Order: sequence, then structure tokens, then C-alpha cells
Amino acid sequence: MNIVLDTNVLVAGLLSPFRSCGEIVRMVSSGRLTLSFDARILSEYYEVLRRQEFKFEEDKVVALLDYIEYRGHKVASSPLPHSLPDPDDEPFLEVAIADQVGCLVTGNRVHFPPKLCLGVNVFSPNEFLNFYKRQQKRGRP
Repeated sequence: MNIVLDTNVLVAGLLSPFRSCGEIVRMVSSGRLTLSFDARILSEYYEVLRRQEFKFEEDKVVALLDYIEYRGHKVASSPLPHSLPDPDDEPFLEVAIADQVGCLVTGNRVHFPPKLCLGVNVFSPNEFLNFYKRQQKRGRP
């Protein structure tokens, strides 16, 4: 299943590997999920993961991003017809729309009003895991 993963979920997953965000990051690492991204998203991942406050090791950040770039799906997207409440979130929705992914997973659902999401399912990490498990029971990848 292809998804778009907001940076806040990636960071939370690395900081708390045994919670829902961590489970999603493990699913990406194991190949059960494929991340859709563009250069802006990859650049944001890199910039945020390198922040001193998180204390992530540089070589591990590089390895994770190399893996995402190698195993993920790079997308060319178009600008949204309407702005989101937080313009920094627009690349995530633009990629989700362009790649027609199953969903966008974020810790900030309020930044993605349904009327502006053009049919993209926007889930919190817990909602996504429940959705994913339902899909698996139905036999859908």
C-alpha cells in the first residue's frame, strides 16, 4: 500500500518505536508500506530529522532517507486549487492527490480539512492502523 507520511509521524515513530507511529515506521522499513514523496517532502524529512533536539545519529538518518528514496515512490505533483491552513502541509496533500495513494497519515488532521482534501483519506496514526488492519482482513494489499 502506498501512503504519504507527514514528517511529524516519521519523527514520532523514531522517538517512540513501540507506539502507533513506531509501528507505521516499522511497516515502512519492512516494505509492507511504500512512501510516496517528492523532493520537498524528502528535503523536509532530512531537515527535521537532523535537528539537534532529536539527537538522531546522522548516519542512521541518511540510511533511512536513502531507503525511503530507493524503496519509495517519487511523484511529480501539481499545486492545490486551494490553500491549506498550514501551507507547509501542502506538498503532502499534493503528492497524495498526484499519486492517488490510499491515504495520508498525519498527527495534525486539523491541518487537512476534508473539504480541501479532494477525496484523499487523511488519518491519524491510530486511525490508519485500524484502516490498514480492516483492509488486510478483506484481503486487500
